Amino acid sequence: MRYRPLGQSGIEASIVALGAWAIGGWYWGGTDEAQSIDAIHAALDVGINFIDTAPAYGLGRSETIVGKAIAGRRDQVVIATKCGLVWHTDKGTPHFQEYGKQLYRYLGAESIRYELEQSLSRLQTDYIDLYQTHRQDPTTPIEETMETLLKLKEEGKIRAIGVSNATVAEMEQYRSLGPLDSDQERYSLLDRHIEEEQLPYCRNHGIAVLAYSPLEQGLLTGKVTTERKFAEDDQRTDKPGFGIDSRRRINTMLKEDFQPIADHYGLNLAQLAITWTIAQPGLTHALVGARNTQQVTENAAAGDVILSPQQSAAMNQAVHKHGLFNLTIR
Repeated sequence: MRYRPLGQSGIEASIVALGAWAIGGWYWGGTDEAQSIDAIHAALDVGINFIDTAPAYGLGRSETIVGKAIAGRRDQVVIATKCGLVWHTDKGTPHFQEYGKQLYRYLGAESIRYELEQSLSRLQTDYIDLYQTHRQDPTTPIEETMETLLKLKEEGKIRAIGVSNATVAEMEQYRSLGPLDSDQERYSLLDRHIEEEQLPYCRNHGIAVLAYSPLEQGLLTGKVTTERKFAEDDQRTDKPGFGIDSRRRINTMLKEDFQPIADHYGLNLAQLAITWTIAQPGLTHALVGARNTQQVTENAAAGDVILSPQQSAAMNQAVHKHGLFNLTIR
């Protein structure tokens, strides 16, 4: 496993991180707590020291499971969690409903402090390594949000500050007030929108870029066939990218163009997609979901492989050839 810094924070995190969204269960067909804890233990054992979670992942369930799993091993883990998607108040902007509760995008000072204390309790720790604003809040000045985060950093409750789903203009505002260490954005072979602005900006300013959904929720693993059926509470059920035509074209690309490259490196298709992600200039870490020990072990192996520029370019060409560049997934 290779490690890269989280911006200027001094924190070194594994380039393949464990994304704990699915562990929260909601929108993913439920979760198996014991299996998830085993997966987290396996991640630590194979060199993944970076775990990304959030209160909104199962209304605290993901954080609670992560907290149980890292008990006694806190010093081995770089914990990233978030604030700004809340259900304890109706301030801010309505975002979505989860388990019958309305969640709001809100980053007011008092709310951030409340959220942090809740996260610390669920994660069974007294500090967070990377604290990120989950969704940006148009109702609260960034000055108020960043001032609060900087105070929490001074108090030793967080070590680094990050944003997620942010524009370059928003990041510029954060940076004008203090150090910004990371930006977490959706990014994959099929969704390249951040290459236009966010990725170059972060590369030029020493900001780590954390890619979520690098496997496009399974589409790039070769396991989501045209026959695959999803549970009613699985978020992928009605997404455009999971339509039959999209799946057919993606799987054709995987078989004809990607499999030979994967075979060359001794990788499976999921590992190849992860390897491509962390090979992109300025993209520092890939957040990859896993729900069992086998998936974790396979994902971690991708952190040992360095993809050649030629093979990376060949994969890019294949995406264009099959008409899948910036495919509408969501």
